[in-house]
Amino acid sequence: MTGRERDGIEMKHRSVASVMTPAEQVVTVRPGTSYKEIARILTERQISALPVLGEGDRVLGIVSEADLLSKESRSHQPVPGRPPLTPSEARSRHKAEAATALELMTTPVVTITAAEDVAEAARRMEEHRIKRLPVIGPDRRLVGIVSRRDILRVFLRTDEDLLDEVHALLIDDFWIAPEGWDVQVTDGTVRLSGRMPNRSTMRIAEAGVRRIEGVVAVENDLTYEFDDTTAKPDGDYPYHGVFSGHRRARHG
Repeated sequence: MTGRERDGIEMKHRSVASVMTPAEQVVTVRPGTSYKEIARILTERQISALPVLGEGDRVLGIVSEADLLSKESRSHQPVPGRPPLTPSEARSRHKAEAATALELMTTPVVTITAAEDVAEAARRMEEHRIKRLPVIGPDRRLVGIVSRRDILRVFLRTDEDLLDEVHALLIDDFWIAPEGWDVQVTDGTVRLSGRMPNRSTMRIAEAGVRRIEGVVAVENDLTYEFDDTTAKPDGDYPYHGVFSGHRRARHG
């Protein structure tokens, strides 16, 4: 039984739902929650941000430690009465004077849905330089939250789990005959060795393995019999594996 079958999900495309903290366990605040109460919650719970929920538990914004720090640094704000020089300075001044979550929160907030994959969550966090994403459902209702730590859990998968996943991908999904090549996994690093029928199959095998969640690195020691990337075949189509057009029986 493969790792995918044990978890009941496609591991190569693990969904946000499989790693997020569900809504009932997420610490949240309301628009009227005070600055002091927010600071207390963040400190006691040792978390960096809180979703701000409105009517029907809809996500209105998110308030973070960074939002609260503007008040601490207010002594460095421009002289009162002088117009702010930049939009950033204007936001900082506004948050330095804020007293509630509604005034402190960042909005619009970057969100994700439970059905989207973990890779997309990681991309949004990196793009927006944030540590966590509220997970929303219909009508922007909060269904959970996903953090950087949640995403990093995929790298805790065992070598045996990854080995199962690589074999399932190459044999069952890509229909590459198992004869002639081998896979080893050590501390999350996958080593592909042996020989495959053609160069394009070898390339696709490596690219597919790199996309498996939890794979730290790929060492490709594969060779190939035929370079199908430069030659145009005459007569019968010589390709095998991914390009053979003959679906192999899936392994149980």
